[in-house]
Amino acid sequence: MESIAATRQENRLFGLLVGVYLGGGAINSMVNLLVPRLALTLHLNHAEALLVHFAFYSSYLLFAFPVTLRSIPMGYMRSIATGLGIMAGGCLVFALAHASRSFAAVLGSLLVISLGVTFLQISGNAVTTVFRRAGGMAPRYTLLQAFNALGTVLGPLIGARFILSVEGGVMGPTLPFLAGAVLFVVLAVLFMRNAALAPLSPRGDAPTPAPTPALRRLAALAHSPWMSAGVLAIFCYVGAEVTIATLAVEYLMRADIVNAAPVMAGSMVSLYWGAAMLGRFAGAWLVRFAGAARLLASAALGAGGLALLAAGLTGWAGAVALLGIGLFNSVMFPLAYTLALPADEGDVPLASMLLCMACVGGAVIPLSSGIIADYADLRIALLLPALCYGVVLCFALAHLSRIRKIAWP
Repeated sequence: MESIAATRQENRLFGLLVGVYLGGGAINSMVNLLVPRLALTLHLNHAEALLVHFAFYSSYLLFAFPVTLRSIPMGYMRSIATGLGIMAGGCLVFALAHASRSFAAVLGSLLVISLGVTFLQISGNAVTTVFRRAGGMAPRYTLLQAFNALGTVLGPLIGARFILSVEGGVMGPTLPFLAGAVLFVVLAVLFMRNAALAPLSPRGDAPTPAPTPALRRLAALAHSPWMSAGVLAIFCYVGAEVTIATLAVEYLMRADIVNAAPVMAGSMVSLYWGAAMLGRFAGAWLVRFAGAARLLASAALGAGGLALLAAGLTGWAGAVALLGIGLFNSVMFPLAYTLALPADEGDVPLASMLLCMACVGGAVIPLSSGIIADYADLRIALLLPALCYGVVLCFALAHLSRIRKIAWP
């Protein structure tokens, strides 16, 4: 009976997390659409427009440590609810900031939203370790990421007509964010009502004192070669994914590619996220047979190859290559995250924090790519994401080599 009750709790928790990953994916993809919108309306160059991502993703580095310290005593379910509330508030602040046409205020509102996302990343990812008990963490975490990808598909399909269209006026881009605020409030209430579901403490989700011994492990984890490799892989993957998704709109608008109108180009980006969604649903099944490291290596190789093709090809061939990267991007984060986690579950909260901080690659890599695009060419800038996928490939191959050494000493 206890196992049946535990399974029901896990399924209920999984259902709640589906809503978080779905909403988080939608808001992330709409932030991507803000880059071409602000570039067009405020006459920004690539580097200036990509400060949107610098503001959005730098929060992982700025807030991950204090958020972790707060999340442990608060309890992970309440921490997720807090993050959702902050995201709702950030969406409302964005509406006011955009109406004022202040670029600085818009960046500030995105920083608030990303603070909430940091709560979700650390607490949501840590909660998924409950699935490890049945050996199902990689498949179920990959499936959660598939729902995240579904959100990123719906985001451009719904948001492009509001964010990229000039007909909606200054208030048009705020409507998807106002809808997001309502969704996040509803989810926050649901998580607070189900706070007792938290599986990481034998006392449920009751506030617990911060584990001082675990905090003392931070330095050791940070200096662990394997954790460092995982952090670098996440840094490069997130940076590459955000760069491709953001530059895709302008890439598709180029005369030497498909010469798409802004709204059409924004809607076409949903194909990129749609490929990622299909890849994650397929990956949740494939990882059971191929193994996490082998599937990650294959995905990194495929994404890197398509990025190189997109940099060199023109017309629809280049467009298909660029949008096809989403298929291979699909499984990289959940697999790299799973492979990088330490075996000791007592280290999971701090390890999750370090891996979350690595998402600052979404601030650094796109901005660097924007500088390359300003001084060289947009297609030349795609070589940087290709290099990032090479780093992820090396991480996966290193893990395969590590397994072989353990199996055949």
